Formats: sequence, C-alpha cells, structure tokens
Amino acid sequence: MCAERRNSQTKFVSFSGIDGAGKSTQIARFCSKIEQAGFSYSLVSFWDDVACFKRIREGASYMIFKGDRGVGTPSKPINRRDKNVRSWPMTALRPCIYLADAFSTRLLMKRTRQFNVDVVIFDRFIYDELANLRLENALMRAYARAIARLVPGPAISFLLDADPIEARARKPEYPLEFLQFSRKSYSELNELIGCFTMISPSSIGEVEKEIRERGAAVLSLELIQDTRARRQHPEESVLQ
Repeated sequence: MCAERRNSQTKFVSFSGIDGAGKSTQIARFCSKIEQAGFSYSLVSFWDDVACFKRIREGASYMIFKGDRGVGTPSKPINRRDKNVRSWPMTALRPCIYLADAFSTRLLMKRTRQFNVDVVIFDRFIYDELANLRLENALMRAYARAIARLVPGPAISFLLDADPIEARARKPEYPLEFLQFSRKSYSELNELIGCFTMISPSSIGEVEKEIRERGAAVLSLELIQDTRARRQHPEESVLQ
C-alpha cells in the first residue's frame, strides 16, 4: 500500500450543496474512511483556505448588509446576508471576486500536488460560487464555462442534493427562497459543465455508502471491500 501511494498522484475530491445539505457530516465520515483505509488526506475549507478578500467580504456582510454572525441552529436561527444579496452592485462585482477565487483555487491545487498526501478534500469548491450566479443569463453561462476551463476539476465532485425545507430546518441561515434558487442553480450548472456526481437525498448512512462506493470507483483507492470478505474476515475490514 505504501508503494502504491508513492507511485500515485494526489487525488482531489470536492463536496458541494446548499446550506444544510449535510456536507460537514459526510466530509467527516469520508475523511475517517480514507484514514482508516491507510491513506493520507488534507482537508481544504474553500472559505478559509481559498477565498480572496475575506475580511472585506465579511465586513460587507456584517456592516453594510446587516447580516448575523455565527452558525444557525434549529434553536437559534440567524439571518445571513452575503451570497444571497441580489443588489445590482453585488451582481456586477461577483464575477470579479469569483475570478480571483478561481486563480487562488488553481494555485492551491498546483501547490497541494507537491504535498505527500493521497487525497485532498475540498469543503466547497469554485463550483459553489458559480452556482450563485444567474445562470439563465447567457453572459453568466459563458463566464461559468470559462471558469470551469480555468480551474482543474477534481477527480470527483460530489453534489449533495437536499430538500430546501429540510435543509433550512437543519441549518436556518438563509431564506427558503434563496435555498430553492441555489438548488435549481446547482442543477443548471451541472447541465452546463457536467461537473457533479449527484447524491440524492437519503438517510445519513445511505448517503455515506453511496459516496464511499462512487469515490472508491473513481479514485482507485481501496475504500471498499467485498461484503463476503468482510463477513469471512471481519478483523481485516476497515470500513464496516
């Protein structure tokens, strides 16, 4: 296994979806499976590690648009005001900001290939920003295609689909109308550039299983073992 790791290139995996779709839960479980299988990984938070002008963007969210700070919970909903702001100045500014983020993503992926890890996992990707654009506009569609050509695509990009009502109940931060828009936009983006591996809404365990199976097939990593072998040799299994 060590020899295989040394001879293989770093693989990139990304997780996308509307807020409340369960990305954090599934990323944590995927990382655990990667580690248990004997492979090394690095976790990249798009906002913390990739996005440009973070202080300016956060300041605008809190001071200009009067958004709430923190993370929304069912017992304590909040009202965020950032990517859901649809004023014309923000609509005009977003492509410039996202272009900077695209170059930052490209640079980070190039630099990360030099690290001695098997898998780099992105918590959100440039695709999540493209899904925030008005893709019914021909100019925005052309822009999204250009950005997709500029940034190398991951080996597999999971899109965790979710019902907006259920997602908002789990993580009440954005208006339901915005979550509905986002879900539709992710689908439009996938039709436009074919970037996602769609994971349908289901139980946490079923979603985890589908991610593991699809990931293993694409990444050529030994993340899955035959069910019969697990029953016969349970001490050798690292996944169940």
